Amino acid sequence: MSTDAESGDDRMRKINVRVPETLLEQIEDEWERRGYSSKSEAIRDALRDWVDPSTKLSDETLDDLEESREQREQGETVSEEEARERLGLDD
Repeated sequence: MSTDAESGDDRMRKINVRVPETLLEQIEDEWERRGYSSKSEAIRDALRDWVDPSTKLSDETLDDLEESREQREQGETVSEEEARERLGLDD
């Protein structure tokens, strides 16, 4: 008899992910403190939230983000450093 986690599209699959050592240390410090039974479950939960965030952005915000991406791709934006330099602002 198979469980829900083993049947259909819910079958568990393994992936390999490389993360900076400092991030791994943060994960090690947090997963148990947040009440997860394992580090894997904490990471799965984080991935679920990335795929389907609990906070939904408004259509207006999504449109603004798309416009921003297009401006960046067309070279219409500058870095913070360049903007500060152009405006004569100190760091």
